[in-house]
Amino acid sequence: MKLFNTASRKVENFKPFSEVVKIYTCGPTVYAKAHIGNLTAYIYWDLLVRALRAEGFSVRRVINLTDVGHLVSDGDDGEDKLEKGAAREGKSVYEIADDYIGLFKKDYSDLELAEPEVWARATDYIPEDIEAVNLMTANGFTYEIVDGVYFDTAKFEGYADFARLDLEGLQAGARVGFSEEKRNVSDFAVWKFIKPGEKHAMRWDYLGRPGYPGWHLECCSIIHKELGEPIDIHCGGIDHIPVHHTNEIAECYAAYKTSLASTWLHCDFITIDGEKISKSLGNTYTLDELSERGFSAMDFKMWVLSGHYQGTRNFTFESLEAAKQRRLNWRNRIAMLYQSPSNDSHDVFKIILGSVSNNLNSAEAFAIIDNSELSMEDWAKVDELFGLRLVADSPDIDEDTRAIIFERQVARERKDYAESDRLRDLLAERGISILDTANGPVWQYI
Repeated sequence: MKLFNTASRKVENFKPFSEVVKIYTCGPTVYAKAHIGNLTAYIYWDLLVRALRAEGFSVRRVINLTDVGHLVSDGDDGEDKLEKGAAREGKSVYEIADDYIGLFKKDYSDLELAEPEVWARATDYIPEDIEAVNLMTANGFTYEIVDGVYFDTAKFEGYADFARLDLEGLQAGARVGFSEEKRNVSDFAVWKFIKPGEKHAMRWDYLGRPGYPGWHLECCSIIHKELGEPIDIHCGGIDHIPVHHTNEIAECYAAYKTSLASTWLHCDFITIDGEKISKSLGNTYTLDELSERGFSAMDFKMWVLSGHYQGTRNFTFESLEAAKQRRLNWRNRIAMLYQSPSNDSHDVFKIILGSVSNNLNSAEAFAIIDNSELSMEDWAKVDELFGLRLVADSPDIDEDTRAIIFERQVARERKDYAESDRLRDLLAERGISILDTANGPVWQYI
C-alpha cells in the first residue's frame, strides 16, 4: 500500500512495525452534535482501515473522545468547549459529554464505519496525563507559570519541523495579550491550573492546585497506554498539523524519548456551497438534517468517497443528489444479477483494490466500478471495502412481489391498463419500479 506521509510530504510505500498495524485517529470534542464536515474525516479513515484489512493486515485502532481540556481557541486561553456546551444547554459537563458521545456513536454506526478496538475517553486517562507531565518535567522540557505547566518548545530542537513552522515569524508577530510569562510564543500548556473563582467542573489536583490537562496531552497519553509508540499511522485533519499534532510530537519525545508515529495522514476540509462551514451561515448540516431532505447516511458516504481525502471538496445538494443516484444505479446493477446472473469473474475487484491501495484513491476506484461488470461476489467485496450497504440494501424480491409483476404483465397483455397501473403503484409502494423491455419486464429499485 502507498500512502501520502505528511511528515515527508510524499507518497511512500507503507511498512508497519509489526504484524498488527497500530492506528490512532483524532476523535471528536463532544460538546455539540457532529456536522457533516466533522464526519467526513472518519469516513476517509474508515476506508484506510478497510483497505489495510483487504490487503491482509491486522489493525488495532484507537479513537479518542475529547471530554475535557479543549479550549475554544487553539491557544491556552478561553473557555473549555465542554463547559461552553454545558452552559448552553443547562446541563452538567458530564451529561453533555455522555449525550454527545452517544449521538456521535449513532452517526458513526449509521455511516457503517468499522468500530475501533478502543474508544478512549480523555477523562479516563488523567493518571497517565499526570505521569506524562512528570516525565516531561524530569526531562527538563517544562516550566511552571501562574496559569499552568508549559512546554518549553525551545528545548525540543525539532519542534518546527513537522509543520514547517516559522518560529521567528511567530515571535515577531505575537499578538497583543501574549503572556509575558511564556518563554516563547510557541510554548503551550500541558496542564492548566484553575484560577480561584473560575468555573470549571472537571478538575483534578496536581502540584497542590486544581486543574485539568491540556488538549494535546490526552493523545500522547492514550497512545502510550493503548498502543505504545511509535505507532504506524496517525490520522487527523489538516487543521491539526500546525498546533495539535506538532505539540503531540513534542510531548511524546519529551516524555518517552521516542517518535510518535512513522506515517501521518491528514484530510482536507469540505466547504458547503463554496463557503466555510459555519453556524452563522446556517450550513452546519447533520446526518439527521440530510435525512429530512431525503438523503441517507449512505448517500452522504457515497458523496465523500467519490472524492479524494487530500482534495478540497465542495458539498452541494446537487452533488449529493448525484451521489444518491450513483448508489441507486449500483444497487440496480445488483438487482439485474438476480434476474440475469453474470459469469463469476472476480478479477475486477483486484483492480478496484489496487486503486484504493494507491493513497486511498476511492474516486478512481468508483470510476472503475462505474465502467466494469461485477459479479455478486465482487459487489460483496466492494461492500466490505467501502461499507456502503449495497448488497444489504439490495435484496432480491420476494415471491409475493414476483406475483404482482406477473399479474401486471398479464394485465398489460390483455390491455387492462387501469389494472396494470394499479399494480404498478402497488409495486412502487414496495420500492420497486418496472422497466418494460422486448424481453419482458425488468424490476428496479426506486
